[in-house]
Amino acid sequence: MATNRTGKAGRLLGRLESRKNLTGSACGIVGLGLTFAGVAGAYWPVVVVGLYGAGALIAPPERPPLPDFPDPSAQLDEIRADFGKLRAYLADVELPPAAAGRLTELTELLAALLDPGWVAEILAQDPEGVHALSRTVRTDVPEAVDTFVRTRWWVRLAPGTEAPERHLERQLTLLHEEAEALAAGLRETEARRQESHTRYLEDRA
Repeated sequence: MATNRTGKAGRLLGRLESRKNLTGSACGIVGLGLTFAGVAGAYWPVVVVGLYGAGALIAPPERPPLPDFPDPSAQLDEIRADFGKLRAYLADVELPPAAAGRLTELTELLAALLDPGWVAEILAQDPEGVHALSRTVRTDVPEAVDTFVRTRWWVRLAPGTEAPERHLERQLTLLHEEAEALAAGLRETEARRQESHTRYLEDRA
């Protein structure tokens, strides 16, 4: 019950503090001023109410606050924490040497991209890159490894089928190529920034 009362009181207070009510009240006060000045005459209630309504109509509409989404830097902090969980999970998984080597290459590249510093600052300015990195860490790598572990168990029961490590190696290779492309894009961004600064100095000279 107390929560309901608080909600009603909050809504009432919100209406009282709304732009429409404040603007209408200001216009209504002008109407009262005209009444005391003798301009409105016997129709002063109509004048006051009319001015209040006119003020409420011309007031700009209320703009609801934007959702408070985390900025890219905060998103990278969350991805970095999840990457730590992923590495702990991968440490307990036994993989064939070839797949383990490719996984190591991938995780080292991901660690370099997520390492706090100027690289992460550049990455934070690329929402699509942040999304791609999040997808790799939270979905693609865990899914690839977990699917391999489960499929390998079934292959042991029914030998002669295609080796699941081939799929895992291919998946890790593709993910590594995606991460390399992301790193190349960041490097290109810095190269363009350097070229822009060179042109700026040339134009200034």
